[in-house]
Amino acid sequence: MSLSKQLLILISALFLILFSVNFVLSVKNIKTYLEGESQSHAQDTATSLGLSLSPYMMDTSDPIIKTMVSAIFDMGYYQEIRLVDANNKELISLTNGKSIDGVPSWFISYLPMPLIIAQSEISYNWMIRGVVYVTINPSFAYSKLYQQAKTSFYYSLMTFALSIILLVLLLQITLSSLKRINDCALHIADGHFETIENLPWTTEVRNITVSINKMSKKIENTIIALNSKLDKMGASLLRDDLTGLYKKAVFETDIMNLMMAYSPAYLMIIRVDSLPNLARERGNDIIDELLQAVAEKLKISEEQHADTIMKTYRFYGGEFAMLIKNANSELIESIAKALSNDFFELGEKYAKSGLTHIGIAPVNSIGTPESILESAHEAYEQARLIGPNSYYIRSDESFARDIFAWKELVFNCIDNADYSLSYVGQITCFQTEQLVMEEAFTQVHDKSGQLVAIGPFISIAEKLAKIIDLDKGVINKVLDYIFNAQISHAVAVNLSTDTIKNIGFRLWLEKLIKNNPLVTQQLVFSFSAYAVAQDLETYIDFIDVVHQWGGRVMIKRFESQSMPPELTKKLNPDFIRLAREIGNGISLSEKKYRFVQAIQQMGVLLDITVLAENVHADNDYLFLKTIGIAGASR
Repeated sequence: MSLSKQLLILISALFLILFSVNFVLSVKNIKTYLEGESQSHAQDTATSLGLSLSPYMMDTSDPIIKTMVSAIFDMGYYQEIRLVDANNKELISLTNGKSIDGVPSWFISYLPMPLIIAQSEISYNWMIRGVVYVTINPSFAYSKLYQQAKTSFYYSLMTFALSIILLVLLLQITLSSLKRINDCALHIADGHFETIENLPWTTEVRNITVSINKMSKKIENTIIALNSKLDKMGASLLRDDLTGLYKKAVFETDIMNLMMAYSPAYLMIIRVDSLPNLARERGNDIIDELLQAVAEKLKISEEQHADTIMKTYRFYGGEFAMLIKNANSELIESIAKALSNDFFELGEKYAKSGLTHIGIAPVNSIGTPESILESAHEAYEQARLIGPNSYYIRSDESFARDIFAWKELVFNCIDNADYSLSYVGQITCFQTEQLVMEEAFTQVHDKSGQLVAIGPFISIAEKLAKIIDLDKGVINKVLDYIFNAQISHAVAVNLSTDTIKNIGFRLWLEKLIKNNPLVTQQLVFSFSAYAVAQDLETYIDFIDVVHQWGGRVMIKRFESQSMPPELTKKLNPDFIRLAREIGNGISLSEKKYRFVQAIQQMGVLLDITVLAENVHADNDYLFLKTIGIAGASR
């Protein structure tokens, strides 16, 4: 029950009690007053009538006596006036049994009034000549009492109604401030750290509002500090300590995302040849200097082609890579030629004519990261055959399946639901050691029964506008799995950006959720951090809608490169699953440890459950457990 209703009921009950007591006492006091007035009036009438009749009582048959008694009887509210002589012989008896209309019988029976009778002895020459009896008619007293009771009741009712109206207005003013405080607290819990500008005038409520504002500011400042800390630590985790270039783990994420984006790109592999021999000849310090010089050349090339999106990586040892987007073959050859000249000059400085070789391969959406890397390495081997510091660019090759074969495979599998699901990435809760979540992974086989790389399959399905049907089918298969296996843990289902943008899918999902509570209880809709960052507004809207339906959402492969940590406040997901590179090796890396610790602190403040993925080493698993995240897969 709301506070306003409680206060209304309490105050109404108090008013009713006070009104009832006051009304009863008032009516009784009026009744007592009227009885006293009637008694006094009857006695005064009897006394004055006795004095008036005294001179005429010598002759009881004198007609003036009856005239005087009748005159008095007709002038007042009397029920009876009797006159008797000294021998108690009745001389005159006048009676009026008239009742007053408008007084209900229940009122008379509830408030009985005694019959008021007054008497006065009539004497003459010091001798009693008779006695007069005056009886007051109670109907007139009842009429006054009833009218007074009605007036008191109606005025009290008007006062009560006016008081309730004023009370409701006052409560609305006061409780509107409490509602604003409640809304503000809920927004804070959702990660929106707003403050209340117009402070209420009620002292206690004003103090609570000030406290809420202080708390909101402190939490917001803490989140900002954590995000800044995460950005710095995340950036240091992504960079190679020696050269400052991105690590290979970043490359693996980038090339996957690049293939999902369908944009034309090239992969360039640069390898410093005979690095072990150089180390033996010149020493490790010179090798470090050489690698830094190579990295600097790559950075300069990246700066010189600012209109082209380029990103440079160091894999390990003397192997480097560049991802170049929005470039044609002519530009790629120009970049490769310039780098070849730079490395020739650098080789002369270190007395090494054949310092590096460069292999270049195009990135295509229906390949795999492994096949693209293999193509680039094959191009590198071709460059070695050409000569010192040479480069080789591979042209678009024939793929295992041409586009028509892919189209046939995609339509056949999706239309006939000819695909299966495996459940991977089982996440165990650190506290209970029980399974809390696993991920549904789509598996597709070709006509010969061989597994098809799911990345190109999904890519082609998106291009052919079949991804929505695939995502619907996967959700239905997962629900069947939950029903048939009677599982109680959550299952993560991956959805594409095209799917969540589709109005038809949203209507279908809303209907499914209303008809099947398991969708909200056990399904977790999963999205990659990179995909979310590319279309932020779409995902904010979809996550908000899913939350309104009671559903849950997870952002996976979370690290600062794919998505800035501060965006989690806007997105408000239920789960964050860290990229596998972050969890692995955490026991040996102070940077990773502090980064995950900061992510966990942010998760606690924003009510987000933090999970880890594919943790190999036992030490890493224990480290993650001590930090306080909810669970991890092995």
